[in-house]
Amino acid sequence: MKPLGSLALALMIAPAMASAHDGAHPIATGAPGWTSDPEVLLPLLITALLYAVGFARLRARSIEGRAAHARNGACFLAGWAVLAFAVVSPLHEGGERSFTLHMIEHELIMLVAALLLAVSRPLGVMLWALSVWGRQALAGVTRTTWLKPLWRALTNPIVATGLQAVAMIGWHMPALFDRALDYDGWHVAQHLSFLVTALLFWWAMTQRRSHGGYMLSALCLFATSLIGGALGALMTFSSSPWYAGYAAMGMTPFGLSPAEDQQLAGLIMWIPGGMVHAGAALWLLEKGLRRRVSRDATLVL
Repeated sequence: MKPLGSLALALMIAPAMASAHDGAHPIATGAPGWTSDPEVLLPLLITALLYAVGFARLRARSIEGRAAHARNGACFLAGWAVLAFAVVSPLHEGGERSFTLHMIEHELIMLVAALLLAVSRPLGVMLWALSVWGRQALAGVTRTTWLKPLWRALTNPIVATGLQAVAMIGWHMPALFDRALDYDGWHVAQHLSFLVTALLFWWAMTQRRSHGGYMLSALCLFATSLIGGALGALMTFSSSPWYAGYAAMGMTPFGLSPAEDQQLAGLIMWIPGGMVHAGAALWLLEKGLRRRVSRDATLVL
């Protein structure tokens, strides 16, 4: 069941992310507040409860591997906390008034939360919160003849990189972004695609593999940093706002014009976002080189 953890988790938490954006149409006034909608809080709480129960049951049954189990639990907790902060804290409501805050929210979801959640491999743990019958039923679903090949295809590093690139570029095009701001259904589709493609991408990048596999993942990460960086740079150097929804708001609460707000958002996507992908690429490149040196040393001996 572990290979489907990221995708299943995305489908569980996506309603919370989508519902958190239902208020994008009427522009809020006053200081940004915390989101208290049940549609946002309940999926997050249910996900956390399932993981906590499954984690406790597995820990009670496990003798070996407790250190790795604890590390995965810490990654899940951190990823869940970042995701919850992004969609529940005043950052979300602030994003309805500022593209910069909206960009920060997206970066936290795609770069931080998705990475930590993918690394934690959560579904195998969450399944232990279910009864024996429930675990067996879900295990049977994953053994279907078409699901495994589909999962292998989606988590191929090149395919996962392409899917995330399409989501990033497509949804930041003015026509689709404005449509997502205007219609709830399109906003649901936007954020679901961001979450799912980010989880697939980070799952594919963090798989254990051979020297060649590490090199391929590093290349995909470098490509992603260039794609995100180029999109952010275009926003940064644009002298006019791309999105009608933000342009119509006028000055942001921070005193920035719509164009300046977009430029700052582009800078955040360009620099910090690019650094995360480039840093991960360098880390995998180093692991791949170590693997190659170790293999060559073994052949010599």
